[in-house]
Amino acid sequence: MTRKERRVGIIGIGYVGLVTGTCLAELGHSVVCMDIDAEKIAALREGEIPIYEPGLPELLKQNRERMIFTTSLEEVFDNCEIVFIAVDTPPTFTGDADLSRVFQVISSLPGLSSDSHILVMKSTVPVGTGTKISSELARQEAGSIDYVSNPEFLREGTAIDDFMNPDRIVIGSRNAGAGDKVAALYGKIDAPILKTNIPTAEMIKYASNAFLATKISFINEIANVCEEIGADVSVVANGMGLDQRIGHHFLNAGIGFGGSCFPKDVAALKQIAGNSGYHFQLLTAVIEVNELQKRRVVNKLKKHLGSLTDKTIALLGLAFKPDTNDLREASSIVLASRLLADGAYVKAYDPVAIPYAAKAVRGVLLCDDILAAVEGSDAAVLVTEWAEFAELPLEQMKKLMNHPLIIDGRNFLDPQQVRDAGFTYEGIGR
Repeated sequence: MTRKERRVGIIGIGYVGLVTGTCLAELGHSVVCMDIDAEKIAALREGEIPIYEPGLPELLKQNRERMIFTTSLEEVFDNCEIVFIAVDTPPTFTGDADLSRVFQVISSLPGLSSDSHILVMKSTVPVGTGTKISSELARQEAGSIDYVSNPEFLREGTAIDDFMNPDRIVIGSRNAGAGDKVAALYGKIDAPILKTNIPTAEMIKYASNAFLATKISFINEIANVCEEIGADVSVVANGMGLDQRIGHHFLNAGIGFGGSCFPKDVAALKQIAGNSGYHFQLLTAVIEVNELQKRRVVNKLKKHLGSLTDKTIALLGLAFKPDTNDLREASSIVLASRLLADGAYVKAYDPVAIPYAAKAVRGVLLCDDILAAVEGSDAAVLVTEWAEFAELPLEQMKKLMNHPLIIDGRNFLDPQQVRDAGFTYEGIGR
């Protein structure tokens, strides 16, 4: 067995790349992790993790001897037969995925020997990207390189479990042998492996995220109707979820979805359809509902406080979901911006994301704890359902706030408990 067959390469050590590399090491593979950010690589060599993900520091430490961190692309291809691309593909202003980092990797490939390599796409890329990359590789005469699509389905906060215990593993390839080699990397994982062509694998990723986002926007629309007719969306969602054809997942009404995947993937799929001449009306509505949901929170505040000018609003939670420090497309950012535009003062507390929030939420006073955030506030809005918020110090909060008003943006709190503590409580669809 050659050195290349014993090692796996990862290009792009962000969230997906680092989790993928560490979990592959846990499966027993030797992994070469490459990133152009020299400071990040130096920190990882010292065992410092640049992201917050429960269990990742411990898993990295446990598998450190099987992991090499480098800034050299040549080192990756000199030592690895199978190389994953896990660079960012952020949205452009048109809604298309920005593939500049992907093609920067392709254009930077070192002069390869006659040895074969398999390039595996972990980044979320539009349908048709595999065809474009294959054409570019042929144009560059980059050597014997097979291309495989292997989309990721990791959820921040549970990424390690998602990798090690997935619902499915999707492998898209032209060359069955290359697909089989990639599938073999997951040999210790008990999960169905779906082998298909590259465009289908690419579409599975987008279609999955778009459908989950659609469920969220749908239950939010139901919540809005529930408020008008006096129904409780929590009970409605439970009743719906008991139907096995529907299920309980992603039926939690709130202030909308955010994060690094759903917003950009929904927008990208809509744009993919538009570029092909098809108007994806459903996704247009999904996006619109998600944006309008934040405005409903502002309207709830105005209903109780009147004009928000010179009012102080405390945001409890900044990350787009609990157990992550990720603020990309977080509801808190949109909500804070709208409150500031209405003349309010905004304070915020998050158990993890505060050190990362200064650039993301400009104009917001960042606080070290819940009580500091609510002191002098006219209302508190629960934005992220962190576990510690389940037991809010309501008695102390009431003494510190100008008005005892709580808007529960995630239907996370016990309404009766909050009201019994002397607060005015409003949830979503309750």
